[in-house]
Amino acid sequence: MKIGILCGREYSFPPAFIARVNELGAPHGITAEFVKLGGTKMDEPPHYKVIVDRISHEVEYYRGYLKWAMMNGTYVINNPFWWTADDKFFNYSVAAKLGVAIPRTILLPQKGYPSDVDITSESLRNLEYPIDWDALLDYVGRPAFLKPFSGGGWKHVYKVHNREELLAAYDATSPYCMTLQQGIEFEQYVRCFTFGKTDITAVVYDPKARRYIVEHNYLSPELGARVVRDAQTINRALGYEMNTIEFAIRDGIPYAIDFLNPAPAFERDRITDFYFNIVLDKMSRLVIDRALHGNPANTWPQWDEMLAEASHGKSAAAGAEARNA
Repeated sequence: MKIGILCGREYSFPPAFIARVNELGAPHGITAEFVKLGGTKMDEPPHYKVIVDRISHEVEYYRGYLKWAMMNGTYVINNPFWWTADDKFFNYSVAAKLGVAIPRTILLPQKGYPSDVDITSESLRNLEYPIDWDALLDYVGRPAFLKPFSGGGWKHVYKVHNREELLAAYDATSPYCMTLQQGIEFEQYVRCFTFGKTDITAVVYDPKARRYIVEHNYLSPELGARVVRDAQTINRALGYEMNTIEFAIRDGIPYAIDFLNPAPAFERDRITDFYFNIVLDKMSRLVIDRALHGNPANTWPQWDEMLAEASHGKSAAAGAEARNA
């Protein structure tokens, strides 16, 4: 059985991952290598039992190949169909409905559109104009963050304190669709590595310096348990098995700030030697388990089922309250 990794300009994690999987997988007849592609035939069998995808969001051919591979039985981390469809505003909305604390968030009309798209006033007849920017800021509060509804790497993220700053930032966002989100003035901040939806490693993180900090006992047992539970809820809902989830903590409440990171930074110099070794071991053991026991059907998100369960639970609770009234 072969495990492949699809990656870009990473230099420490991929070779170390391949070596570790080859070491741990040898008793099971499992080997690992860099995925090699040179044109994909529709009727050929897939060459890999599991593929770890860390680059298809930037290379369209890779994304098309991964969909084909998954259709033909390859276990892909993360599911390329869902990753293509997902966006941050949707997953904020799902998480909020499932009881995770989420900052107040608004999805905004785009400032502009790609130059090769013919957009006229008739194309935008469904948009209200002018936008009531003050009302939007009143809803989310000040300060607020303007950031893409689908994106990563801290690109095109702006902190704004008033209408003037918001408009100046918004004018520079064409052609991206953006969200406006409540700024949480946090007292603590953690970034959770996630492996296989439920295995959560919470790490102290400095978002200003973008730096991981090795500090144990940073969270109280109660707060740590809630962070882990909320991270598990998010991953189960969205189907991600390789992800990072960020929580800004204020007044003892962990607000999920960012959790659409299906190709998180795993480089040694970014995450420290300590966490690099944890990530390396957990990812290697995860893919070996999926090669031996994984079902590609289990990579699909569960948000629809979980929302139905949550709705049923609320209805049952309301019914019990009415009966006891």
